[in-house]
Amino acid sequence: MEDSNVSTFTKVHTTVTFIVMIVVNILANIIPFNDMTTGQVSDLYPNLFSPAPITFSIWVVIYLLLAGYILYQFGFLCDRNGIVSRELMEKISVFFSISSMANTCWIFVWHFNSIGISLALMAVILVCLIYININTGKTEFTLREKLLIRLPFSIYFGWITVAAIANATIFLVSIGWNRFGMPDWLWTVIILVAGVVIAGFTMLKNQNLGYGIAVIWAYVGILIKHTSKDGFGGKYPFIILVLILCIIVLLIAEVYFAVTDKEKLKNFKLFKRKT
Repeated sequence: MEDSNVSTFTKVHTTVTFIVMIVVNILANIIPFNDMTTGQVSDLYPNLFSPAPITFSIWVVIYLLLAGYILYQFGFLCDRNGIVSRELMEKISVFFSISSMANTCWIFVWHFNSIGISLALMAVILVCLIYININTGKTEFTLREKLLIRLPFSIYFGWITVAAIANATIFLVSIGWNRFGMPDWLWTVIILVAGVVIAGFTMLKNQNLGYGIAVIWAYVGILIKHTSKDGFGGKYPFIILVLILCIIVLLIAEVYFAVTDKEKLKNFKLFKRKT
């Protein structure tokens, strides 16, 4: 087992806040808190941006990837040729802990219908992940470090980006906002396009494949909701068309960044050999 260059205090608080977050999220739906599951609370505020229930299975992937990061901290999966600095690991872990605590608090306020506070907490999570991804985006990693450090927070960031938009949409529904007099379908189209613009800019700036995968998955989930009989059953064909176009654009961006990222990895390996 290699040294991960992270202090014991950092390892402990990151692990504890992560475990508490998972336990609270699970109990919230098993008990459930306030006699409602997380999804049932969302259903109280009908809108056209919400994805199909299966979409939320991405949390399993996110939790597993974050667990890999936790193990990396303890040195179980460390790369002997790793180049990530202790300073970066400490920064990531502090903001990860803050995001985990905000996530835990979010569950409680969400289940008790404090939608405005839940939106504020979602913003805290998003800001933490932005900070983490900005810092990891500036750093060169080995392949293992990419899988255990960058990928978990990339996918988490992508999902939370869409979740924040969904949370904001539900907040507007909760206060009875009239969308400037626009019909619901038109406002949803605007949100979808805005989401792709935000995602595209983020992918371009950070060359972040994991981020794009999570956003694509979220948009596929919204598409499933709009096309399935259990959802809207094709009632909004223009939204379906826009969703398909958005997914195609995101897929093209993913392919482009995958190719450029592969070239960067080759150049990095050549540089390592020369040095």
